[in-house]
Amino acid sequence: MSARVEAAVSVEMSRLGIPGITVAVVTEGQLQWVNGYGLADVENNVPAKAGTVYRIASLSKPITAVAAMQLAEAGKLDLDASVQKYMPGFPEPWAAITSRQILCHQSGIRHVQDEEWASTRHYFSLASSLEAFREDPLLFPPGTKAEYSTLGFNLVGCVIEKVTEKPFLDTLRDQVFAPAGMETARADDIFEVIPNRADGYRRLATGELVHSVLADTSNKIPGGGLCATAPDIARFAVALLGGGLMKRESWDAMITPQRVREGRVTGYGLGWRVGTYKGRREVWHHGGQPQVSGLLYMQPEKKLAIVFLANLENVYLPLTELARQLSLQLAR
Repeated sequence: MSARVEAAVSVEMSRLGIPGITVAVVTEGQLQWVNGYGLADVENNVPAKAGTVYRIASLSKPITAVAAMQLAEAGKLDLDASVQKYMPGFPEPWAAITSRQILCHQSGIRHVQDEEWASTRHYFSLASSLEAFREDPLLFPPGTKAEYSTLGFNLVGCVIEKVTEKPFLDTLRDQVFAPAGMETARADDIFEVIPNRADGYRRLATGELVHSVLADTSNKIPGGGLCATAPDIARFAVALLGGGLMKRESWDAMITPQRVREGRVTGYGLGWRVGTYKGRREVWHHGGQPQVSGLLYMQPEKKLAIVFLANLENVYLPLTELARQLSLQLAR
């Protein structure tokens, strides 16, 4: 297995010009293999390793969604209740939004804008991050369309805080990170010293490698502000595939394509992108922001998961195609 994966990764690293990448593979529901390639820090010649910590960008979304589903299982969160039930006093248009609609991108809350990708403002609480969009009009009536929104996950993160009566990150540690054995997962706090944290890069149109723009991800922690190692993301997948984080019916609900109000099926489950590839069900999520391109790709019936975390921006789509091709070899 390792030879096939390494050969394919080497080709893509060269083709895409990726400085450093860490790869983890789950087969038969177990973490079987992990390795790093290239450089996590080009300037200081630091190699990418199994233990390299990367921003995970939007891979934060399924983690947040799992915490919400767990609370729904426990009867503490009604996914179909208005968010105003848990957070009264917010804008009236939000009264029509439910947590389920946020998790499947039907809330109508806008996505992150260009200048927000490179925000250098540090938000010291999750609630304060809502100020950036709380007065903005919804893009459409909730439930009528599906349109990707990272900022919507800030709102469901605040709902989780209200329901649990503790900080959002404490809930993730207690309900997701610890049970799954994710020892490195945490907020990507730019002020903290995080051992083995990768540097991040982008390529100019000329092909020149330069540093990523400065970006403080505290404006979107539930939807794009966590960091972790590739093996920890793989352990998250193992826990999901093995039923270690929630009941089977909750997992099935998460990976079932959702419908808009008129009945049209979308490509989203609850916190996941869902579809089929070569007749196999696939469940995945990309992660893309300054410093990183990431992917968690799963074929649940095959008990297969592939994780890529790379320190080059805007290569998550070709990495998705690489994962699909590898899946045909790894889970026959």
